[in-house]
Amino acid sequence: MEVPLRLPRAATLSVCSFLGTQVPVGCVVMHHYPSMFSHPREDAVAGIVVFLVALPLCLGIAIACGVPPVSGLVAGIVGGLVVPFISRSALSVTGPAAGLTSIVLAEVTALGSLEAFLSAVVLAGGMQFAFGVLRMGRFAALVPSAVIKGMLAAIGITIVWVQLPVAFGVDGGVLAIPTGLHPGATLITVLSLAILYGWKHTPMGKVAFLSPALIVVVGASLLAAWFRSLSGMALDPRHFVDVPLGGPAALFAALPRPDVAAFASPAVWIAAATVAIVASIETLLSLQAVDRLDPLKRHSPPDRELLAQGAANTVSGLLGGLPVTAVIVRSSANVAAGGRERFSAFMHGALLLVAVITAAPLLNDIPLAALAAVLIQVGLNLCKPALFATQVKLGYPQLLPFAITIAAVLALDLLRGVIVGIVAGIGFVLYENSRRAVVAERNGDGSLRMQFRRDGTFVSKPGIVSALDEVDDGEVVVIDGRGEYIDHDVKEVLATFVEDAHRRNIRVTLIGIDLSMAKAGGAH
Repeated sequence: MEVPLRLPRAATLSVCSFLGTQVPVGCVVMHHYPSMFSHPREDAVAGIVVFLVALPLCLGIAIACGVPPVSGLVAGIVGGLVVPFISRSALSVTGPAAGLTSIVLAEVTALGSLEAFLSAVVLAGGMQFAFGVLRMGRFAALVPSAVIKGMLAAIGITIVWVQLPVAFGVDGGVLAIPTGLHPGATLITVLSLAILYGWKHTPMGKVAFLSPALIVVVGASLLAAWFRSLSGMALDPRHFVDVPLGGPAALFAALPRPDVAAFASPAVWIAAATVAIVASIETLLSLQAVDRLDPLKRHSPPDRELLAQGAANTVSGLLGGLPVTAVIVRSSANVAAGGRERFSAFMHGALLLVAVITAAPLLNDIPLAALAAVLIQVGLNLCKPALFATQVKLGYPQLLPFAITIAAVLALDLLRGVIVGIVAGIGFVLYENSRRAVVAERNGDGSLRMQFRRDGTFVSKPGIVSALDEVDDGEVVVIDGRGEYIDHDVKEVLATFVEDAHRRNIRVTLIGIDLSMAKAGGAH
């Protein structure tokens, strides 16, 4: 809905400054964001499709995080019911994200309880809201692409590793699979993966309304029910989803709550910062991807999205839910199903709420092995071999930060691993700039031409000094800096070379470089 705001000069300038626009004083400030209810029929259909995709993912991600399944459902509900009223992204859908699985696993263990972690989620929401107010959405672009890919690949490896024992019905770790696997759970996993990967090759794969993950959940539930009559194949109660029964009151009473005392813990604040930073990066990356998928090519304001995600995380933490982000899997399903506005995301959240209240007994018939298969597919998509092959083709400046980020995330934790990856990425950028700022080549007359290919900054000094050291006595040298920025440090290096050139009988010609303010020897 378009709402005209007639503001006094100071208020107009303040609002325009926050929105990054310039509006003549005295004009009407207007923002064209259609009502979320402007396409109810298309969005209702898309919302149903997204709900069918999100339901198994909400359950599976919660189980992968080692928390009650209801926490994943609460996160999905909050993401659907809160974010659409604040966000201006027409097609992104919010919910619990696989990308935060390793963080939740590590932080719940480190903080000692889910309740303490929920306090961190509440604080993380406040931090994200502050990020939005401070207009920090643009800074996500500073994270190198190789680091982001490495982070996602490490998350995928973690998800697969954690879900393998669940897929085989084993209580212990991966090493316990050979001796403890359950034949019923194993068969369900194998069949589920066959459906997930083979679905697109069947005629049913063209029906957008049908989600292969939902087919897996329904089929696995029926198969588990049949296994009850087969000796050796029957699943134990521990192999099923466990959602509290007894109606809305019992469900609400069973939800975990934040630990008020934990708000004073420095460890909780560190965990909150980790969640806030990683969730914000994942949200903004998903936002960019969804904008590319949008048939109408609309732009989603990143800072407004951070405000929405911050509010949702605060509410989710207060209600016992997992942290949320904008999620590309749900969002792409929304696009494919013909979603037009934010009502589709709201619809998916409302349907999740109805399912939790009315269908808890059915949810408890879902085998964990089926959800593990869904998550294994998600994890493998994040760390698929093609990603590694692409990084190899791009060369070591992209491959090494990618590999270092993966190793650091797996060895340390997500936030510290990303920081290590960013430092490695910056190191390679500095190295490339230091050695490739200047190209030296011989002209036909035997003179040496040194051409600046990029800005000459202090980072480039080692490479420039190395190139100048290769000049022999008596040579003719042309140094061309046209079209490039040359900072004072580099000018002092060049001034030193020019002064020394007279003694060495070197004739130097400078093109596009002013050394009038540079002092020889000042760079050393």
